[in-house]
Amino acid sequence: MTASTAHDAAAPPSAPRTMAFVLYEGLTLLDLVGPLEVFTALARFGLGFEVTVVAANTHPVSTGTPLRVAADRTFAEVPAPYLLCVPGGEEATLRALADAPLLDYVRTASAAAAWTTSVCSGSLILGEAGVLTGRRATTHWMFRDRLTAFGARPVAERWVEDGDVVTAAGVSAGIDMALHVVERIAGADVARAIQLGIEYDPEPPQGPIDWAGADVAALAPMATTMVENALADHPALLAKLR
Repeated sequence: MTASTAHDAAAPPSAPRTMAFVLYEGLTLLDLVGPLEVFTALARFGLGFEVTVVAANTHPVSTGTPLRVAADRTFAEVPAPYLLCVPGGEEATLRALADAPLLDYVRTASAAAAWTTSVCSGSLILGEAGVLTGRRATTHWMFRDRLTAFGARPVAERWVEDGDVVTAAGVSAGIDMALHVVERIAGADVARAIQLGIEYDPEPPQGPIDWAGADVAALAPMATTMVENALADHPALLAKLR
């Protein structure tokens, strides 16, 4: 599948192009709602896009917060979205690597999509579905090196575009990724208007992350513990990611 170019949206088609966000138990809420807000704003421009959240069913599911959320459509109802977005999470996302219906949907929907995207550890789901083989990709720094288990080439960047696949780093990076994709498909003016509309102008109280000084290695055992806890009943996956 060849990646779309800027101004894909110049001539809206008669049928809306669907941007589908995958929902599963326990995902990180900001991974979902950050880019969801950006793409929902794009849909309001009258350029022929619609946004939906899909899951195996429409029952409410837990997230990494006290808030439960529900999809508005099932996988079967949106078999071939224009854009697919897979959010990530912590142990819940690792457990999702053994969710066959979820992986089947991601695999087939990605094959049909003009764009496949992920946020944070959602890229691990793309990897297990076979989407990242041979591609440059990123994810949350805690799991970045494990992308090699799926045949991907890890990159320490805020977002990475490789062909028609765009992966974002941890959590809040999903907003940046979504704005980048909007620029690619609808142009910089639309992307800037959406950024203004959601007032996305980060000025974190503690300033930017000091990556050079961050003791990332000291937190590596945390990721290992997550993997071991989540995949204890799936030895093959555990061996792949350990």
